[in-house]
Amino acid sequence: MAPVHVTKYSGNTETYDESKLRQSLQSAGAPEHQIDETVNRVQGILYDGISTEDIYKEAFKSLRSFSKRSAGRYRLKEALFELGDSEFPFESFIAELLSRLGYETELGVTVLGNCITHDIDVIAQNDDAYLLVECKFCTRDEQRCNVNVPLYVQSRFQDVKQNWSDGTEPAEKIHKAWLVTNSRFTYDAEEYGNCIGLKLLSWDYPRKKGVKDLVDYLNLYPVTCLSTLTKEEKYQILNQDIIFCTQIADDKTCLETAGINPRQINRIAREAEEISR
Repeated sequence: MAPVHVTKYSGNTETYDESKLRQSLQSAGAPEHQIDETVNRVQGILYDGISTEDIYKEAFKSLRSFSKRSAGRYRLKEALFELGDSEFPFESFIAELLSRLGYETELGVTVLGNCITHDIDVIAQNDDAYLLVECKFCTRDEQRCNVNVPLYVQSRFQDVKQNWSDGTEPAEKIHKAWLVTNSRFTYDAEEYGNCIGLKLLSWDYPRKKGVKDLVDYLNLYPVTCLSTLTKEEKYQILNQDIIFCTQIADDKTCLETAGINPRQINRIAREAEEISR
């Protein structure tokens, strides 16, 4: 069979790689027979120039016919993009992830630097560390976060760090800057971050410790993973600070408080329970 070229959101093309699809399905927790069936279904719709969106839709439809749990987890990346489409900020999502990892977090803090003041997306601290976290949300068209972003974050951190020399922050704590994105970093961005000691966290970086891995480890899948909700209902729920599927699984009455049609609540709650299981 001749190689099939896939058109990405950016308009760039690459050769279709079945192993990448299999890996994403495995990450969603799909068992082997579901993976084989889904790969076969995608194989049946392939043509040269097919979009990644069409491949994703076919794979999602196939998974959903087997398991809402696997399907919901498979659409995590799309679900994170939907957070950006809503009024619910990506920063709040990251703050909650850090909070579940044992940090005390604050959103939107103004910090005095040596030269100017800086608006920091998230400040996270525990007994050992004080973190200044910059969140870079990328749209579907932005495939990579380039080196200009960590350069900018590091310059801000250095200005704040100079001001700490007056003893305003506890000396015994490690002070560190983080840069988090829902997308990926370019090679130069990763190299620069590693060189200067800037903590980088992306969709799949560091390997096996990226955003998708943290979500799975903490079982904190966002409500935007739920296919039983319309886009408007997702935003409606987010505006009530219902962020994660586990919140619905623990107490489905929160959906009624958010104004969801009572006849839909049990169906939504069942899917939330499956994804959270």
